[in-house]
Amino acid sequence: MDSSGLSDGSNSGIHGVFLPHFERQQLPTPSVVVVGGGISGIAAARALYDASFKVILLESRDRLGGRVHTDHTFGCPVDMGASWLHGVCNENSLAPLIRSLRLPLYRTSGDNSVLYDHDLESYALFDIDGRQVPQQLVIEVEEIFKRILKETEKVRDEHANDMSVHQAISIVFNRCPELRQEGLAYEVLQWYICRMEAWFAADANMISLKSWDQEHVLSGGHGLMVQGYYPLIKALAKDIDIRLNHRVKKITQHCNKVMVSVEDGSYFITDAAIVTVPLGVLKANLIEFEPKLPEWKLSAISDMGVGIENKIALHFDRVFWPNVELLGIVAPTSYACGYFLNLHKATGNPILVYMAAGSFANDLEKLADKEAADFAMMHLKRMFPDATEPIQYLVSHWGTDPDSLGAYSCDLVGKPVDVYEKLQAPVGNLYFAGEATSIDHSGSVHGAFSAGINAAKECQRRLLGQTGNLNLFQLMAREEVAEAIAVPLQISRI
Repeated sequence: MDSSGLSDGSNSGIHGVFLPHFERQQLPTPSVVVVGGGISGIAAARALYDASFKVILLESRDRLGGRVHTDHTFGCPVDMGASWLHGVCNENSLAPLIRSLRLPLYRTSGDNSVLYDHDLESYALFDIDGRQVPQQLVIEVEEIFKRILKETEKVRDEHANDMSVHQAISIVFNRCPELRQEGLAYEVLQWYICRMEAWFAADANMISLKSWDQEHVLSGGHGLMVQGYYPLIKALAKDIDIRLNHRVKKITQHCNKVMVSVEDGSYFITDAAIVTVPLGVLKANLIEFEPKLPEWKLSAISDMGVGIENKIALHFDRVFWPNVELLGIVAPTSYACGYFLNLHKATGNPILVYMAAGSFANDLEKLADKEAADFAMMHLKRMFPDATEPIQYLVSHWGTDPDSLGAYSCDLVGKPVDVYEKLQAPVGNLYFAGEATSIDHSGSVHGAFSAGINAAKECQRRLLGQTGNLNLFQLMAREEVAEAIAVPLQISRI
């Protein structure tokens, strides 16, 4: 028995078998193992810890955060995973914590942005040869794209079966040829499709027509975390028993207990477990479940898609680009389009982040990091002939990273209506969380956070119900909540 009160196979002599008589007095307080140290797992562990549960969090990486990863290689924070708070408002579940930590936000869009995280006036678009696209043309094509999407709603209403957004747009063009574009306008239209694909981290031919606009987006627009997400991760993780470099290989349920086995041969026996690993890891069957997960759970895992988005962060010694938030590249196909996020606008640091999604993001991972940085620089040098070489660069690999195998979940064509409910539903004393299980806010940090809290609450209800004590916990003490409410969100738009 380790100091946390959970049975730890690395310190016991039972060698992978359950104790035949696991007496209640040996575990006077309910114990839980949380698998996965992303924000969903940390939120679940935080909630259980604050409720005086015995909890251990196991994380396969040598760091916390999962797909929320603030890198400090450049001497300043750069989020190589999640960057935005989608919904800069008090209704966002992360707002109390962000307020209490006094973390500043840089708003990049208003409430009318469903598909994009930037307002139109913050763009500067260039063609593949580096010539800037007239802003008036950008505005005109945006209006046409909105009309195209409106027409796809009619296509959706006329077809009982789901189809891809790409297929629906093709139908719209056949019906309304006047919406087709040519020349530079066609390339700008492809850029808007590229931005739509970036929102879902998937190509248009993979995005569900029935689901693409059904997400509940919170009010307040979108905001960048100026200091990155790490301060939030750090605050949530305080005092929790966290075991890094603990890759879980098997989870066994037996006699109202759960045994979580780690790659190094150690294991933990506990009352319940909360699995928060990314959907890509579950799809790849990197964790063995004994007994096997029921068919309805396996089907839900299969029916939900996983998108890919990657970043190439470039650190320069000086700023040579215009004072806009986003530099876009238009091209004859959405695959060839792209864009740079200007962190200097938001944080004051001379950093551009090239962002790629879908099949192009997948292909980008086949390049060496230097080749990827050179590719991004090729575009910059076409736009700005006086562009200097970066003094440092970083490249993400979320698709091939064995601890993520994707960026975030997305709705596939033909997705069952109850897939989210099945993804989050417990299997006995095994609970599931993570952004993919969030019914209203999948693919977002606050969705992952809320999913972790909800799984912890459900787990607590069950375990305390066994002892007749159903006093539910709160994430923060009442005085902490009152203090957080008194502090407004710090929002800027330079």
